[in-house]
Amino acid sequence: MKPREIHLHIDELTLHGFAPGDRYRIAEALSAELARIFTEQGLPPACAQSAAMQRIDAGSIQLARPAAGAIGTQAAQAIYGGVK
Repeated sequence: MKPREIHLHIDELTLHGFAPGDRYRIAEALSAELARIFTEQGLPPACAQSAAMQRIDAGSIQLARPAAGAIGTQAAQAIYGGVK
C-alpha cells in the first residue's frame, strides 16, 4: 500500500507568552512532531471528510519545561488532538 501524501499549511499559529527569538525552534519542533504523529497515527477522520479547516482550537498546554522544543512538540500534539 502506497503511503498517502499530506500537505499541511498553517497560515497562523498564535502562541502567547514566549520569546520572539524562540519562534523558529518552536516551529521546527512543531513541524517534526506533526510529521511524526501523522506518520504513526494517520489522518484523523475529520481531515478525511474536509480538505480545508478554517480554524482549529487546540486548547491550551501546560509546560513542565518551557524549552522551545517542548513547546513545539506539545503544541503539535494539541493541534492533532484538536483535529480529531
